[in-house]
Amino acid sequence: MDRNELRALLQRVAEGATGVDQAVARIAAAPVDDLGFAKVDLHRSQRQGATEVIYGEGKTAEQIAAIALSLLRAGQGPVLATRVDPPKADEVRLAFSLREGKGGFGSPDGFGGVPVRYDDTSRILLLGELPAPKPESFLVVACAGTSDLPVAEEAAITAEALGSRVERLYDVGVAGIHRLLSCGDMLTSARCVVAVAGMEGALASVIGGLVSCPVVAVPTSVGYGASFNGLAALLSMLNSCASGVSVVNIDNGFGAGYLAHMIDCPRVSPASGDGASEGTAL
Repeated sequence: MDRNELRALLQRVAEGATGVDQAVARIAAAPVDDLGFAKVDLHRSQRQGATEVIYGEGKTAEQIAAIALSLLRAGQGPVLATRVDPPKADEVRLAFSLREGKGGFGSPDGFGGVPVRYDDTSRILLLGELPAPKPESFLVVACAGTSDLPVAEEAAITAEALGSRVERLYDVGVAGIHRLLSCGDMLTSARCVVAVAGMEGALASVIGGLVSCPVVAVPTSVGYGASFNGLAALLSMLNSCASGVSVVNIDNGFGAGYLAHMIDCPRVSPASGDGASEGTAL
């Protein structure tokens, strides 16, 4: 149950359409599902407005599928899993048995019919339907080179899964700066720009000097020896003289996409009592 669903439930109680005991039973549902190898946070969407995201690296396909199933059974979704390699993605898809509707990994129902999408570039696995994006605003994900695409797509798909409209500007690095400058109208209309770059990481500073919105800089590990696997780009972005540039960790497209969505779709504080949140809950 996310914040919007909780608000709707309380509204039904106020209107007399739902009994108090029934509402209490729904709200009091266990906030954590202890699977032994993982304690799944079932109330994160109530606190933060977005479902827990699964970090797939280091987890088995069975563990990813079990965590996703726990979230879906609790009404959380769509479920996002990052850093999932193709063989694991195939196993998870099989576990949800989309074609035959048979359970997998000990699941009694397998949640057959849940859409499972896998993006090879970003290595993101998405279970469930994407929310409709807000038409009135958008964010931009810009990357310096084609080699930065895995990180850029991780940022873009993360933001889309959370409910943002994303425009992509790829291969617009400073080695051919005219490519970036030709996209000035889109950049200046965005509510937030994610700048993804390896090598010397100059793209973030250039974009920061062109736009009035926040810029989320993502250094990547792309580059030759003295790039030190992204450290050179990280230090360059941290030392940017452009105002309004924040920096996430090396190759952290997910963190950048999540933050950019929060900027694009700000939420009303639940303590403010000012009505429904602005953002789309995952």
